[in-house]
Amino acid sequence: MNQLSGSLAEVRSWHRPLMIMVAAMSALVVVASFGLFADDRELMQASVWEKPWKFGMSFVIYGATLAWLMPKLRRARRTMWTVGTVFAITGLIDVGFIAVQAARGTYSHFNVNTDAFNQIGQVVFSAGVVGLFGASLLIAVMLLFERVGDPALTWSLRVGIGLSVVGMALASFIRGWAATGPRTAEDAYGNPVTLLGQHGVGAPDGDGMAITNWSTVGGDLRVPHFIGLHSIQAFVLAVLLLTALAARISWLRSERVRAQLTGVVILGYTALFTITTWQAMRGQSLVRPDAATWTALAVTVVVTALLAALAISAAHRSKVVAPGDWHSSGAPPREPVGTLSRDRTVAP
Repeated sequence: MNQLSGSLAEVRSWHRPLMIMVAAMSALVVVASFGLFADDRELMQASVWEKPWKFGMSFVIYGATLAWLMPKLRRARRTMWTVGTVFAITGLIDVGFIAVQAARGTYSHFNVNTDAFNQIGQVVFSAGVVGLFGASLLIAVMLLFERVGDPALTWSLRVGIGLSVVGMALASFIRGWAATGPRTAEDAYGNPVTLLGQHGVGAPDGDGMAITNWSTVGGDLRVPHFIGLHSIQAFVLAVLLLTALAARISWLRSERVRAQLTGVVILGYTALFTITTWQAMRGQSLVRPDAATWTALAVTVVVTALLAALAISAAHRSKVVAPGDWHSSGAPPREPVGTLSRDRTVAP
C-alpha cells in the first residue's frame, strides 16, 4: 500500500500542464478510434481520423515522458517549467487543428486553400511547430548540464532528446518539401484542395502502408521523423530493462556495464535513424530497400552485436564489483568463500 502511495505521489509531482495535455490527447485517441470505425470518410485512401489518432498517440507518449523528466531538471527550474508549459500549449493547439481539419474532412498539412479558417489555422499551426521544436531544443541543451540518475539514464535522456529534436527538424524539412510544386487533391467530399509540399520523396503522397500510411512506392521522411522523435522512449526502456535484469544477473549490477550496453543500444538506434533518413532522401520506400540499404543495415547489426558481445565479455572477466554498484540490486556483494569479514574478530 505504501509503495502504491509512493508511486501516486511520484506521478502527482510530474509537470502538470504537460499531464493535462496528455489527458487531452488520450481523449482524442478515444474519439479518433471511434471515428476510424464509425466514419467512412477518407483522404487519399485513408480514414480522416487516422492522422489525429497517430498524432494523439505520439503526443501521449512523448508528453508523458517530458512530464516525468521536467521535475528532475534541477537547474533553472522556473524556466524549464515554462518551457514545458509552452510545449503543452503548442501541442494542444497544433494537434487540435489537425483534429478539427479531420472533422471538416480536409487536410491539415500542406493545405493552401484560401478560405479564412484554413489560412488562419495554417499560420497558427506553423507557429506551433516552431514552439514545439524550440521547447525541445532548450530541454536538450539543458540536459547537457544535468545528471539524471545513473550514467546510463543520463546519456539515454541526452541523446534521446537530441535525436527527437533532429526528428522534429526533419518534420520542418518535410513541410518545405515542395519540389513537385502545388497540386490538387480531393477532400473527403470530393472538393478540390490545393496542396503545396508533401511527405514523400520521389513519389506523391498516397499508396501508404496500413496505420502509418508511410509510402510503399517512394521515400518518406515520416519514417526517420518517427524513429528520431521516439528515440528517448526506446533508450529509457533499454535502461529500465537492464536495471530490472540486474536483480538476477550479477554482472549487470555494475553501473559501468549498464552504461556501456546502453551506449551500444544508442549507437545502433542512431545508425538506424541515419540509414532510414538516407534511404528516404534517395526516394526509396522503407519496404523496398536496395542492396546499399541492406548492406548498411547488415553492418549496423554486426557492429552493434560485436560491441555488445565485447561489453558482456569484459563484464564477465571483471572480478571486482565497484563500491556502491550493488545498491541498485538491493543486495550486497557476496564475500569470497574462505575469507573473513573485516567486522569479525577471531579469539586468540
